[in-house]
Parts: sequence; C-alpha cells; structure tokens
Amino acid sequence: MSTRSSSPCTTPSPGWTSACGPSCSRTSKAPWSSRSSTTPVRTGLRPSLRDGRGGWKTRGSPWSSEGTTLLHPEEDDVMMPQRVRLQLEAAAQHPTSIIGCRVRREPPKSTERYTRWINQLTPDQLLTQVFTSHGPTVIMPTWFCSRAWFFHVGPFDEGGQGVPEDLLFFYDHLRKGGGVVRVDQSLLLYRYLPDAATHSVLETTIWTHRVRFLEERVLPRWAAFTIWNAGRQGRRLYRSLTAEARRKVVAFCDVDENKIRKGFYCHEDSQERPKPRVPVLHFRAARPPFVICVKLVQGTGCSRPPWGPRSPCPSRAGPCGWVTAFTHSRVHPSSTGPGHFRPGNKDLTGGAFEDNLRSLHLREGQDFLHFS
Repeated sequence: MSTRSSSPCTTPSPGWTSACGPSCSRTSKAPWSSRSSTTPVRTGLRPSLRDGRGGWKTRGSPWSSEGTTLLHPEEDDVMMPQRVRLQLEAAAQHPTSIIGCRVRREPPKSTERYTRWINQLTPDQLLTQVFTSHGPTVIMPTWFCSRAWFFHVGPFDEGGQGVPEDLLFFYDHLRKGGGVVRVDQSLLLYRYLPDAATHSVLETTIWTHRVRFLEERVLPRWAAFTIWNAGRQGRRLYRSLTAEARRKVVAFCDVDENKIRKGFYCHEDSQERPKPRVPVLHFRAARPPFVICVKLVQGTGCSRPPWGPRSPCPSRAGPCGWVTAFTHSRVHPSSTGPGHFRPGNKDLTGGAFEDNLRSLHLREGQDFLHFS
C-alpha cells in the first residue's frame, strides 16, 4: 500500500506505508480510497518472513521506501478511510511524535479494560503510563510518524527471535525526546487473525526492559519511593531493581491486613548483612511517590501482549491464566485477540484499587506511576 499526492511516491516494501499526501491509493487490486469515502479500507498486506518470524520486512521496510511520513498497516486490522488524512495533519503539527489513534475491537467486547486504556488515556498519561505491561501507549498498528524522525530514532532491533522490537523502538523514541500524540477518533478496527505467524517473546525479557527503563527515566529524580503492593509482583519488582535503586525503597504498602500485620518484607536473597527489611504499611500510612504494581485482572485464558508479535503458548493442555504481563507472554490460536483481557476475565479489585488511589488526591507522573 502506498499513498500519493500529485507527485508519485516510490512504493515501499509490504507493511510500512510511505505517505506523500492526504489522498490514499493502493498497490493491491482493491479500489481507491479517498478522504470522502465512507467505508473502511482493508489493507490486505501480509508481512514477509525471515526465519519464521512474522513482520521482519514490515519493520525493516521504511529504510527502502520514500515519502515524508510513514504508517504501519497490519494484515489483520481494518483501516478507516480518514486515517491517513487525520494522522498526516497531526504529524505535520508534531513532527517528532508518534501519532496513534483510537480503535474499535473485534470481537467488540474481547478486551474491554485494555481497549478503554487505549482510547481514554489523557495526553499526559500517554507519557506517564509508558512503564506498564501494556507497552506503548499508542499501539503499534496505529503508528504514524515523520520518516525523518523514524530515521533519527533508528531501525527496529532485529536481533532475532524473542526481541520485543516494537517496545524497544518506542523506548528509544522517548529517549531521544519524541512525543506521543493520539488522534481522538476511531480510525482502526483492531482484531486478531488466528493463522498469523507466531514467535515467542519471553515475559522475563519484557520485564527486564521495563524495569531498566523505569530505573533510567524515573528513579534518578526520586530520593525515595514506596512500592504499592506487598504481594508477589511488588516483591518481584523490588528484587529486580539494582542495589542502588533498592536502597531508595522506603516501604511497601497494601490493603491486606495479614501483610500489614507482619510488618516487613525481608529480602532473603540479598548478599547484604544484615538482610534488608522493608516496612509494610497500610496505603494511607505510606508516603508518595508510589510505583504501583497492583494486579488488576485474573484471566481465564491467555492473550498476546498488545504491542508485540503473536506468541505461541507451549502448553495446549488448558488456559494459561494470562494476568497483565506478569505471568508470561503466550497465546492460544483460539485467543480472542491482542491485549490482556478476554471475556469472562475476573476484575480482581472490583474498582476498589482505583477508588483508593483517587482518595489520596495524588498527581500522576509526580506522586505515582503505574508499573502494573
């Protein structure tokens, strides 16, 4: 697919689109789509494969294309006809930003909490929530950006199977001062294609990149902080930090009376003597800033990470119990699609966590950050 104005563009390789103007044409047999069209446009492009990996040429092809802007249509999604025009207008105003958009899900109720997250983040949250297990705050299938800026950030990491290249590119984009902008219209039908090429990205790899990015971008400006969750995920975050960052953790906080009654968490694996003991407090007694590491949903099935390639679940015996990105990064072919939450998944807090957080009247990005 290529887009062109009065001056022709060189057709890029499959996957990425080189946009020279607001009108849209296609190199496939599908009909033209113009800004006045009222029906969705199917991209109809399939990624090339290298060593069984889906999307390698998709991610590398901007380097062989021409044009001033780039977008990334995926084979399993449906693009609305006004997408190119609206995102091109936004890119002209924000030349160093990745431009995303709102989406509709297919099936419609397949990932309700995650879809709300995609569509309802505020402009500030597009930057403050980049540390969560959801990955990029504008999802990869919606990306649109200046070609010059893409070159400035650099190519995708093609280090081989198991590399979360989308996430790493997004982090590099932010490191170089890039912005994140969302067009607040639904410009993409975001759905799952069961027979797509698959490969695995280990959850431990994703976790390590997320922790390092948190340490790099946030923790240097905090003299001390509290981890919100004295349970498994909060303790895992603590153990994953460098020794220098661990020394900044002044407490865990929780609502579980049993954890609070115990009074502390002892880091048994530490080489320090005596072993570090971190107080466990009720959340109202704890001091900000907080790194929030609360598990919100328990899955009855599993689903791929919303921002990365599809991943095969090694176990065919039963559901994997995908819970945010903390357990693992695997998917059954019968999964309802990208994202963490499937129909029937259990909301573990019933909204109580959100109510507790709001009751403290904190400022996101300054007094707390989400890592869950």
